[in-house]
Amino acid sequence: MSSRSDDSMTKGTITNIIANLITVKVDGPISQNEICYVITSRNKLRSEVIKVEGDTAFAQVFEITTGLKVGDPVEFSGAMLEIELGPGILSQNFDGLQNNLDGLEETFLEPGKIAPALDANKKYEFRPIAKKGQVVKAGDWLGEVTENNISHKIMVPFSFEGETTLISVAAQGEMTIKDEVAAAEDNKGRAQSFNMVQKWPVKIPVRAYKDKPRPFNILQTGLRVIDTLNPITEGGTGFIPGPFGTGKTVLQHAIAKNGDADIIIVTACGERANEVVEIFTEFPELIDPRTGRTLQERTCIVCNTSSMPVSSREASVYVGMTIAEYYRAMGLKVLLLADSTSRWAQALREMSNRLEELPGPDAFPMDLPAIIANFYARAGIVELNSGEMGSVTFIGTVSPAGGNLKEPVTESTAKVARCFYALNQGRADSKRYPAIETVDSYSKYLDYPEFEKFMDEHTQEGWVKLVKKAKDLLIKGAEARTQINILGDDAVPVEYHRDFWRSEVIDFAYLQQDSFDDQDMNCPMDRQKFMFNMVMDLCTEDFEFQTFSEVTDFYKKMINYLRQMNYAEFNSKEFNEHKETLEQFVDEQRTAHEREGVQ
Repeated sequence: MSSRSDDSMTKGTITNIIANLITVKVDGPISQNEICYVITSRNKLRSEVIKVEGDTAFAQVFEITTGLKVGDPVEFSGAMLEIELGPGILSQNFDGLQNNLDGLEETFLEPGKIAPALDANKKYEFRPIAKKGQVVKAGDWLGEVTENNISHKIMVPFSFEGETTLISVAAQGEMTIKDEVAAAEDNKGRAQSFNMVQKWPVKIPVRAYKDKPRPFNILQTGLRVIDTLNPITEGGTGFIPGPFGTGKTVLQHAIAKNGDADIIIVTACGERANEVVEIFTEFPELIDPRTGRTLQERTCIVCNTSSMPVSSREASVYVGMTIAEYYRAMGLKVLLLADSTSRWAQALREMSNRLEELPGPDAFPMDLPAIIANFYARAGIVELNSGEMGSVTFIGTVSPAGGNLKEPVTESTAKVARCFYALNQGRADSKRYPAIETVDSYSKYLDYPEFEKFMDEHTQEGWVKLVKKAKDLLIKGAEARTQINILGDDAVPVEYHRDFWRSEVIDFAYLQQDSFDDQDMNCPMDRQKFMFNMVMDLCTEDFEFQTFSEVTDFYKKMINYLRQMNYAEFNSKEFNEHKETLEQFVDEQRTAHEREGVQ
């Protein structure tokens, strides 16, 4: 949507104010999601139209509305909420309207004030990719600059329609984001100039690509309970529900640190102020295991605390997704983390209630499932016009009140997200980390033929079948644990104890990881493959036992040996020594059973 000229600008006056919701009587045409400005004696407050009824517009103000009064004038811009996209986004901290929080001189951003997102004076070394005479369209690469060791592609704006022919491309050299990098002319003689920065409305998905196939290749996170048991793909979607204190934020930090992604976008959506401060202070100190530099160099943080207006909270998730789509168009793997989408949904509920709309379950909007589905659908892997592949992988957290996974936000998210990582309070209390419930959690990508084929070719033949076998052992172990707890140790057959301890071996020795240990905190796929095959071989072998105490003693020692291997560097002398000790222990058990058989 293009802005209207001053002469044709629609204007209006405020007729009602309810918290951040204003009602405006207008004198001209307006559109849904159009940006308008409330004119006060001190500043202009940015707002967004969320409902139109005849000559009446309902708008949510992105600022504190203290001091507003009925009769204040309003100007409509003719454009939707847009953000600037260009070099300089990485390592920055933005609010939900893309105000650069790092560029503030004061502690708080004054109402109506805009902190520029990008530095217009900084110079970048531009290197051309396109050539004079080349026909280009939206999303095509014109050149590149280096942004924090990332090759940042300069593209034809996503808003460009049709095709055009380049009549000039800038030579290699230093220039600012506002300098012209290319000029074009279409077959009707209309000229077009391109620079390094473009604008895009955050609530419209970027579609400047050739194709969007189903996700098929794994996105490694370094966490065995995810990569092996419930894998997420490049361009996949997942969510992490769980009550407070189960480790949702910590798990997201671990995924961000160890995930095989080029760019990390973190959206703190309505979190408490102290949690947002922790993100700002801890994230820059995390060391990127891929480069040895700070993780912040390939990270962008979009933040809104729960004390900020709900309208800004709602906008923040769309800003984060739009930035992710922008880097995806460069052929990069982008990981978008949102914490927490429950607060986003609560913002939608507040605005719906103020509009006096018909409420749905728990007073959330009736169209909440559709809103969540449309947002999750923006993630995905795409084939660009150049033939390169780019992806946005989205993982959000949900904070259900009281840990109730049947509440509307969790249920609506479960319908669209392909991966479900349920955090369990009992596992967290018993120090089983990550506290992801092994039986309830799932990944629907295990049922994708494309994914199974990818794992067969890149990991090992029959990998997905082996993972499903492990899931069966975990379910069988959970059932056996229930019987043992009800009937007692002596009242169930020894096989029940064996089934239970097999699941404990998979859980304790493989799925759990120590985030404070340099070796165990991140487990690459080659190590996962080796350890998983070893664990599954041990858990499918039919060892013979006479009493349940023999079962307990044997598998406890096995778990200890396997955990020692987890703490040792893969294929090191120490690792192989622990492996040999384990093999000797298992051989002794087999020999003992053979002697008993002979007798």
